[in-house]
Amino acid sequence: MNIRGNTIFITGGGSGIGRGLAEAFHKLGNKVIVAGRRQKLLDGVCAANAGMSSYVLDVTNPDDLRAVAQRVISDFPELNCIVANAGVQRVHNFAGDRAPDDEALAEEIQTNLLGVIRVCAAFLPHLRNQPQSTLINVSSGLAFVPMAIIPVYCATKAAVHSFTVSLRHQLRNSPVSVIELIPPYVATDLNRAAGQSRPATSGGSPMPLDQFIAEAMKELSTATEEAAIGFAKMTLAASWSETARTIFSKLNS
Repeated sequence: MNIRGNTIFITGGGSGIGRGLAEAFHKLGNKVIVAGRRQKLLDGVCAANAGMSSYVLDVTNPDDLRAVAQRVISDFPELNCIVANAGVQRVHNFAGDRAPDDEALAEEIQTNLLGVIRVCAAFLPHLRNQPQSTLINVSSGLAFVPMAIIPVYCATKAAVHSFTVSLRHQLRNSPVSVIELIPPYVATDLNRAAGQSRPATSGGSPMPLDQFIAEAMKELSTATEEAAIGFAKMTLAASWSETARTIFSKLNS
């Protein structure tokens, strides 16, 4: 990916990984547009980064998503990069006496999986008409080796990986490059909200956000398919092996 000279739209850009990526791209001279559910957070990002733009967006609302996509494309016709990053993470115990909260389950699936799919669907017609464009879907190292305390989150990220592989194949003859950004355990509000504790074997201490962003930008500058960071490289290698790639190629030839 060429990490300079782009116009980039980032969902979940008000905090955490989304904000970190937005600021890193902004410093490189890209035009960056951030989106998220909370206006106050978006205002803070734009105030700290002169020249950024923002849109309030709830990716779980398909009508809102389509409307915002149309506005962004109209306001920024040179748009050539989308980062589908918005996500939530919840702890669920299916072995307990009480069933997990259905609204929380639905929110995770709607945000982490349907949100990514809908973002891709909304922006791909525009991206396909650009001379060269990039679509970045953010999954997780837990897509490949799940952590049982957050089972729905892991399942949605596994689905994002699968969807991204298929999407890349479908778009192989188009000007759109499809990259999967695969973070490890990163120190953000996403993980703190889940209240989880991880054993040392899972990369126990979270990677500092600034370290993750630096490594992610370096990987994205050369990535054509996956950009796995830190511990996520191990889980990707363990699951998405050359054998699996070969089988995928045969299934889709």
